[in-house]
Amino acid sequence: MLSVSSPPTQEPYIRKPRSPPDGVHPCKNSFNSLYSLLSHSYFNQSRAWLLLSVLLFQIILFLSLRSVPLSFSHRHHHFPSPSTAPHHVNIPTPTIISSTEVTTAADDIDECGLGRVFVYDLPSAFNTELIRSCDGLNPWSSRCDALENDGFGQRATGLSGIVPESLAPAWYWTDQFVLEIIFHNRILKHKCRTTEPKNATAFYIPFYAGLAVGKFLWFNYTAKDRDRHCDKMLKWVQDQPYYNKSNGWDHFLAMGRISWDFRRSKEEDWGSSCIYMPGMRNITRLLIERNPWDYFDVGVPYPTGFHPRSDADILQWQEFVRTRNRTNLFCFAGAKRRSIKNDFRGQLLSHCHNESDSCRVVDCGGAKCSNGTSAILETFLDSDFCLQPRGDSFTRRSIFDCMLAGSIPVLFWRRTAYYQYEWFLPGEPESYSVFIHRNDVKNGTSVRKVLESYSKEEVRKMREKVIDHIPKFVYARSHNGLESIKDAFDVAIDGVLRRFKEQEEDGYKW
Repeated sequence: MLSVSSPPTQEPYIRKPRSPPDGVHPCKNSFNSLYSLLSHSYFNQSRAWLLLSVLLFQIILFLSLRSVPLSFSHRHHHFPSPSTAPHHVNIPTPTIISSTEVTTAADDIDECGLGRVFVYDLPSAFNTELIRSCDGLNPWSSRCDALENDGFGQRATGLSGIVPESLAPAWYWTDQFVLEIIFHNRILKHKCRTTEPKNATAFYIPFYAGLAVGKFLWFNYTAKDRDRHCDKMLKWVQDQPYYNKSNGWDHFLAMGRISWDFRRSKEEDWGSSCIYMPGMRNITRLLIERNPWDYFDVGVPYPTGFHPRSDADILQWQEFVRTRNRTNLFCFAGAKRRSIKNDFRGQLLSHCHNESDSCRVVDCGGAKCSNGTSAILETFLDSDFCLQPRGDSFTRRSIFDCMLAGSIPVLFWRRTAYYQYEWFLPGEPESYSVFIHRNDVKNGTSVRKVLESYSKEEVRKMREKVIDHIPKFVYARSHNGLESIKDAFDVAIDGVLRRFKEQEEDGYKW
């Protein structure tokens, strides 16, 4: 509400004679001057006193109104609530909207204040048909097991005694590349989904870009093979009136692989050129690893194995990891990259082996750790810290597996997390993680000594920060989400809607 200005402090203007009346000194007060003036008028004495009384009443009324601290602006039709307004102020009550309608409007603002999402009815060749052809999505083996249970994969086994028995049904061996399936299923049930595009703030494109390109990333497939699905999808979207209305600025999609799988610059290079296609220029892209220098890339958490069914699952798991007795100072789960000279992961493995009384190792040679194992989960649960070098790219799913278990990540590249997941992780890196530059480790810095320098209280605070953020990097099992706690999907959708509102500011778009 606008600030309230007081009425002017000067008295009402009274036109004065050219010179003071006889017998009246100029320094006398205005009331004496007024009486003197009236006494020389053509009115009789009684009428003069009547007029004087009326004027005095008006002056007193005027001075009283100066004490009222509130005025109503004609420009801003905003009324204070009875609980906050001064008791001596009469508050106008709107008569157009009934109390029931006001409550409904307020509830609607609370639920969908950031806007509504329209989901395109994309031809099934771009999404569900890809799942139905799961046997042919991978050049080595079928992906059907990984895509069952709505993309969450097969139910996890071998967790007896590792996780609370009541939470075991919430665990799956979830593949790290199924983000687009999870998002599609969830957004169809989203509370702020609209079937009327004219009411939408955002437009979701349910294209399974990662599944579409996965088959063609290896062997002798051509660049045209790797681009085919994305090219056709964009042609379809560009025929839609609401895409053309905004040139794609209010459109978004989830892409289930890292950004670099869609950024081929040359025909002979790796991956698809999907992100570089003209129609993709202004579309926001949710990816498990983003290009930190591309505004339209948004990093979202890798899917992990824990998919809570309710708020109670989240709270129980947080308490479980908070009270866990941890017997190892730090741990590392990973494998050497034998083809890479001076492989840093190999150095960490060697360091862990040399500090075996403080560090626990899970050697993931081959693909035996690709979707998580009970051994990895138990190791993270038993360790204060977990070493997280870069993976095949700058990020790795293990970061989230580690934090899910209440273990504190130790990072060696800032791009592994700090430049990736700003909507999901604390803004102060030192509050939840330890950073040791990889070159310091290569030059002889002891990881163990660095981690031993943290007091028990410092470790406890960092762990508590990690545990507080667990809801933000898990994906709920129900397509309707959790009851009141927001998971990674909710945080991502809120973030997209918020950025689309910001983009409406003058001069924001280019």
